[in-house]
Amino acid sequence: MGTFTPLYSKYAFLGALRSAAQMVPYEVSIGLILITVLICVGPCNSSEIVMAQKQIWSGIPLFPVLVMFFISCLAETNRAPFDLPEAEAELVAGYNVEYARDAILNSSLRSTELHPYSPGLCTLLFPGGWPPILDLPISNRIPGSIWFSIKVILFLFLYIWVRAAFPRYRYDQLMGLGRKVFLPLSLARVVAVSGVLVTFQWLP
Repeated sequence: MGTFTPLYSKYAFLGALRSAAQMVPYEVSIGLILITVLICVGPCNSSEIVMAQKQIWSGIPLFPVLVMFFISCLAETNRAPFDLPEAEAELVAGYNVEYARDAILNSSLRSTELHPYSPGLCTLLFPGGWPPILDLPISNRIPGSIWFSIKVILFLFLYIWVRAAFPRYRYDQLMGLGRKVFLPLSLARVVAVSGVLVTFQWLP
């Protein structure tokens, strides 16, 4: 009887398990944060979300929610310091160690296209979207697409700054942050915000 040799690499298998386990707590916290913002602004239409922030940006009263959303997006897109599934600084690059040319190209393109998507979602939900930062005649002449791009670039700068400034988390620290901190905090924020809005009849 010969020994059984598995057809897969244990490093790729562990990387896939890490990726799946990492997505669950952060995706749930992102969903709860989205619920918090939608409770405050009312509609789910992106244009109406932006128009609801004309008086005050959602990121000002919901600043802790903005911080949690930004960190959850970092973990969701596997950006450093949460790049444990890919571990791109190591010799064995996580789950993509078994990929061929086309598969690794598709995986790289997918992760690259997610990087501007998350800052774009942050810009839409918290700092007011495409209207100008200050309601001045000069700033109103600049197209909304320029203002939206400026805000997205600022969030991208934060992505790059966090990548350069913080060391990689250990896996137990990463999962503890998601399950023991972000999940209860985001759920408590939903309950608190909805309770305040119902109590004072501020529902949109």
